[in-house]
Amino acid sequence: MCGIAGILTQSEINSNLETLVQKMQTAIKHRGPDDLGTYISSDRQVALAHTRLAILDLSSDGHQPMSTANGRYWITFNGEIYNFSQLRSDLISQGEVFQSHTDTEVILKLYQRMGADCVERLRGMFAFAIWDDWEKTCFIARDPLGIKPLYYWQSGSTLAFASELRAILASGLPTINLSPEGLYGYLVSGSVPEPYTLIADIHCLEAGYWLYWQSDRVTKKQYWQIEFLPETILPTEAIKKVRTALEDSIQHHFVSDVPVGIFLSGGIDSTTVLALASKTQNEQLSTYSIAFEETKWNEGDIAQKVAKLFGTKHTEYKVTASIAQQLFPKFLQAVDQPSVDGFNTFCVSQIAHENGTKVVLSGLGGDEIFGGYQSFQKIPQMVALGQQLQTLPFVKNNIGKGLSHWGKSPKIKRLGDFLEQPPTSVSAYHSLRGIFSHREACAIIQQYLPQQTPNNYRFPVFHNKTAVSTIADEVSLLELSGYMRNQLLRDSDVMSMNWGLELRVPLVDRNLFETVAKIPSSIRLAAGKKLLIQSVPELPEWVFNRPKKGFYFPFQQWLSRDFQDYFSNVKVPQNIPLNHWYRRWSLVMLQQWLECIYDK
Repeated sequence: MCGIAGILTQSEINSNLETLVQKMQTAIKHRGPDDLGTYISSDRQVALAHTRLAILDLSSDGHQPMSTANGRYWITFNGEIYNFSQLRSDLISQGEVFQSHTDTEVILKLYQRMGADCVERLRGMFAFAIWDDWEKTCFIARDPLGIKPLYYWQSGSTLAFASELRAILASGLPTINLSPEGLYGYLVSGSVPEPYTLIADIHCLEAGYWLYWQSDRVTKKQYWQIEFLPETILPTEAIKKVRTALEDSIQHHFVSDVPVGIFLSGGIDSTTVLALASKTQNEQLSTYSIAFEETKWNEGDIAQKVAKLFGTKHTEYKVTASIAQQLFPKFLQAVDQPSVDGFNTFCVSQIAHENGTKVVLSGLGGDEIFGGYQSFQKIPQMVALGQQLQTLPFVKNNIGKGLSHWGKSPKIKRLGDFLEQPPTSVSAYHSLRGIFSHREACAIIQQYLPQQTPNNYRFPVFHNKTAVSTIADEVSLLELSGYMRNQLLRDSDVMSMNWGLELRVPLVDRNLFETVAKIPSSIRLAAGKKLLIQSVPELPEWVFNRPKKGFYFPFQQWLSRDFQDYFSNVKVPQNIPLNHWYRRWSLVMLQQWLECIYDK
């Protein structure tokens, strides 16, 4: 796991490439504390930078940017390729000679042989750029499910890219103008939806896409997408398939030359990861969890009980309100783009880092593919209600307008948004998952961008109807491509890498997904994550027979008494209530982030 950055250009800035790329590298130095490297081509069309967190082949042979022996191809790579050993063996049998035992060199050799099709062979999480110094082209790719981030900015023949938005801003190349589309997406969902960012003209390369740069031409192509293609299968066979796929994913995610720990919340997903890891690994495992003084939010006891059951070396970090106050300024500095999440991963990553761990596994992703959220029940209900009201469009629209204008609670206002639109799973999803309603978001945008008229903005929809067969699959698709990708994965990457920690997500694995996606939604998404529980009988009943809790903090209590210095002066138009913590939090995070980037 590392940080990458680069500049491709044919313009006058090439005389200043060293300075620009070093600024970018410095901005992401925290992602790779073990080594630094840069490459600038002799014709000064490209500058690549890398910051290394050494996980595979800890020797200097893993230094990046890395080149082929003939100097034609140069790569800067962030991520892990879990099947690199098999790919390496295949390439050796075809006559390739390797200088290292890294997955980085495997990608180089594959690209040399296959070009863009190399991404089809890679199992893992990745964002990388490969420069061809003979053809003067650059290939940039991001993994299928969007685990690793990649941002880019283009103006004329110049393109800059990096693992974090802050690195592109550090170059000084873009003009800092707020993106109304990115801002709208943030206000209605709590995170900025790809391909937007909060800065106009800086984009996030979408999951499952690659870019190809040549001179002033940029080509972008999607090479993979989420699809649910159900097959006829018995429940007993589905259980066996899921079990085999889970074990396979866990085994591959332990590929490492350093010890691997596990984040443990005591919920079904993290306990699943631990249970299967205990089956596949011989060494004692290290687990990390967070606890609170506030009993309502504290799951430390259940995490300790799980750790004891599986015999791990367990470390608990009790986060009190005073500790949270001390950590909060550091957390704000770590933020790459604002979000209503992230502080939890920031805190637990710190304790793993302080214990000398460089790699951890997380249970992130289980809810999205096995139906663990309430959205799997509520969205079909909302769509059915909306369809019933469609027979009375005048009544439906007027109820919607009334609720969105005068609704007393955020949920009622967002329900009004839903009723004003066609009753689809997409509109229901954004109503259910929302932070601010459409009208509220538009009013807040005008506070930051008074020249804009954003009333026609709508949340971007990347929704391939051919990829789903049921409304339950639609919800799964929306959770995977929305909440998980734009918020959970992005925050997990930034907050873990802030501490030089590689976070792996074995439940967000292309091979696992493609296996599970063939199981009909009636089995795969049965209430209570029944299929997952049946596939992992090692799960104790006292883990799955308890009310679901997210990995949350007691923010509401803290905001009302301990964090008032940050949260008391929130700028907001009149008649927009902030009595729910996540609304106040989202605006404070936005204000703090804006102050930070404009100060620089």
